[in-house]
Amino acid sequence: MQNSYSQLRDIRGLDPISSWPPAPGWWLLVFGALLTLALILWYLRLRRDYPLGRWQRDAKRRLVRLKRRIPTHTPHESAAELSELLRRIAIARCGRAHCAGLTGEAWLTWLENNDPNGFHWREEGRLLLELPYAPPDRPTDQSRLIRLTEAAIRWVSAADKVPCHV
Repeated sequence: MQNSYSQLRDIRGLDPISSWPPAPGWWLLVFGALLTLALILWYLRLRRDYPLGRWQRDAKRRLVRLKRRIPTHTPHESAAELSELLRRIAIARCGRAHCAGLTGEAWLTWLENNDPNGFHWREEGRLLLELPYAPPDRPTDQSRLIRLTEAAIRWVSAADKVPCHV
């Protein structure tokens, strides 16, 4: 019997399991966690930069782009584009029936009544009525157009805080 015991050997353990590379399930978990983190960061950045609704985000983006282009474009082009954007914003915010047909002083009065920031559209906004139809050689202060654009940006940002006045 001793002979047979001498031929026995200890059971060798299994090779240790390698920790690298991880199993496919771990790869999926890491990828999913990174994707979730990226989406959360993207959403937070979007909310910080544009905490408004969809039409407001688009309007604000267009107004900021217009403000940057004012020094390089003619005042007539800038005023016409600003006037068009204000009209679109007003229609999106309050509806076509309330503001689409307004022109001249009635339009500026409507803007002033519906601006929660209290900007004086009747005084400052007169440029929107005159400049697109003025002769091309008319001298215009670009800072006035920039002020109007900034007021429009503030108006869009505060659009949800007060209801439309008809």
